[in-house]
Amino acid sequence: MQGRILKATGGFYYVWSDGILYECRARGLFRKNGMVPLVGDWVEIEETGSQTGYVTRILARKNSLTRPPLANLDQLFLVISILDPKPNLLVLDQLIAIAEYKKIEPVLVITKTDLGDWETLAGLYRKAGFQVFCTGWEQDSDLKPLQQAMQGKISAFCGNSGVGKSSLLNRIDQRLDLSTAQTSRKLGRGRHTTRHVQLYPVEGGGYIADTPGFSSMDLERYETILKDQLQYCFREFDPYLDQCRFTGCSHTKEKGCAVLEAVAKGEISASRHESYCRLYEEAKQIKEWEARQ
Repeated sequence: MQGRILKATGGFYYVWSDGILYECRARGLFRKNGMVPLVGDWVEIEETGSQTGYVTRILARKNSLTRPPLANLDQLFLVISILDPKPNLLVLDQLIAIAEYKKIEPVLVITKTDLGDWETLAGLYRKAGFQVFCTGWEQDSDLKPLQQAMQGKISAFCGNSGVGKSSLLNRIDQRLDLSTAQTSRKLGRGRHTTRHVQLYPVEGGGYIADTPGFSSMDLERYETILKDQLQYCFREFDPYLDQCRFTGCSHTKEKGCAVLEAVAKGEISASRHESYCRLYEEAKQIKEWEARQ
């Protein structure tokens, strides 16, 4: 039988297959081959009893993240606040680049729009080709377009402390609040201290990943991009990449660079290009063997 892993905790994998949730262990061959089943994986299972079994095979993944351990994501919602804390555009552009590198669609969610000018920030990223959602404090009417965008997709939310990610998730789906509250009472800990990842079905089809504590630092620390690949992680560069005068152009300072010309004409955001240049300098220090690790 085939199914999708919806939850992994304590060495057990909970696989949804044909309307039944199976509690499964993983065969020892995965450890031998250095593979670990992840939440979101499509797998084959061998039934051993009533709603129990073994995961026998992991089917091909389209992407995966190290932390949180998730596979086959369609969308990564990057939650940033307009104020308190202010958005760090370099970090945001790095997260977008990582999502692009992993073939996950990055989507921006700007919170606390009642505290400042959100139109400029939203316009900057919409011009670059990204979907942007905006919401104020407890303005549930703002959530309907966001909820519609989640239908039929597997989505995860990433945001640092203070941007309102947890309250946003709880407003989107109250079951996320119930799960974290129940866990905290049982373990005697604060909310969002659990370490397992779980997929919850959303109205209209699709899943949302409950990833407690998932912040931008997780992506920064565990996911890397080599310098030669970075240019493909800024989607607004695409129309210009084959127009540079010299092959191997880094798009940072070369004469005849079509990307730099587009920046000068305002066709590419100067702040986005500045982020690219800073990330490129960092990527130059990464060796290929380090990226493989």
